[in-house]
Amino acid sequence: MTNWVGRTAAEIAAAVREKQTTPREVVAEHLARIERLNDRVGAFRLVRAEAALAEAEEVASRADLAELPLAGVPVAVKDNLAVRGETKRIGSAATPDAPADDDHVTVARLRAAGAVVVGLTNVPELCVFGTTEGVHGTARNPWDLSRTAGGSSGGSAAAVAAGMVPIALGNDGMGSLRIPAANCGLVTIKPGTGVVPAGVSDGDWFGMSENGPLATTVEDARLMLSVLADTEVTLPDTPRTHRIAVSLRSPLAGVTISKPYAAAVREAAGLLIKAGHQVRRAYPPYPMSLGVTALTHWTAGTAVDARELDFRRLTRRTRVHAAVGKRFVARAQGGASREALRRRLEPFFAEYDVLLTPALARRSPKSAPWHERGWLRNVMANTNYSPLTPPWNLTGWPAMAVPFGTLPSGAPCAVQLVGRPGAEAALLALAERIEQLKPWQRTAPVAEAVPS
Repeated sequence: MTNWVGRTAAEIAAAVREKQTTPREVVAEHLARIERLNDRVGAFRLVRAEAALAEAEEVASRADLAELPLAGVPVAVKDNLAVRGETKRIGSAATPDAPADDDHVTVARLRAAGAVVVGLTNVPELCVFGTTEGVHGTARNPWDLSRTAGGSSGGSAAAVAAGMVPIALGNDGMGSLRIPAANCGLVTIKPGTGVVPAGVSDGDWFGMSENGPLATTVEDARLMLSVLADTEVTLPDTPRTHRIAVSLRSPLAGVTISKPYAAAVREAAGLLIKAGHQVRRAYPPYPMSLGVTALTHWTAGTAVDARELDFRRLTRRTRVHAAVGKRFVARAQGGASREALRRRLEPFFAEYDVLLTPALARRSPKSAPWHERGWLRNVMANTNYSPLTPPWNLTGWPAMAVPFGTLPSGAPCAVQLVGRPGAEAALLALAERIEQLKPWQRTAPVAEAVPS
């Protein structure tokens, strides 16, 4: 029997369409891996074993099976997006137990494309922080179980990296796709505003939150993005030469980039030069006020999300975060600081097509009960390891995390690619070129350490 675990979504869908396997067989193999690994990795809050097998049978009986782009592909969904018939807990004890009446539009599009939802993945409470732990579980990095998978799409990233599913759905409000993808050796793209339906929370964090794919290959990321956007994202037939700016400077004053991440960017720049691109060192004109702008929107978004919840049932770090943000809601809703940031950065992106930066400043924090620790300690831990992602949520421009090399610990390292509005296909093409020049190991060896 063919083993479908570890195969790409594109490979699985092609095999199902060609009747080389069945959706049930594929889903059953992935459910068995989830059962074996999830207790250690902590990717899933809820596994839909029986429901997923039933849905796999429904996919197999569809008259349009031969046309489905994700035919029979198991997918995990971040637990802040509605899945029909399941509760949406968003990592909290304060959220209601009532099951969702309908799928979120992105979930509906995945199912329409033939994907099978096998479960809902762990997130930090209200998806606020860049580490994933809480009352519903702790998501660890499958490459190094002593470290957090990141957040807030930490469970989704851990599920893909551990081979429990080939692709997963997450979202990104301050880096919540790119942070765990970088930690776990995955490809992701935070699309620009309006490319994929949002509807992530009450206010989408003032339009900063975007839904997107987590995958092990650029092709799978492109395929899933096409389904989520409900339009084919095509890469150019012939490589294009890009003007690429390389920056090792943190957008936030006082935060430094560690040597492994800086070295990854320098090596990636060298590869892109050899590939024919125009690459030069250049620093975006980040304003000194960027840290204040980011904190204002980060906390205010949480204040909006927590309005209808019982504050007493929220963890301490979330309560403080929301309380701090209450005074900033009106300012964040006005959008003046975000528009000013866009105007400041537009000339830079008129001169350069793409910005290449480290994806993170340093490796992820230790996996620990961060939800039981103080607010300031959480904010500092998040800021010190992930200062490079928030600017592109504030602007609403597309950005990717792409695996590149390894850290001294053996866990994956990663770089970030940023483009102007509408540059999703260009970023994916550039990421695909990096993948060709420096391939990465797609699945963590966590299974080797787990007794059979």
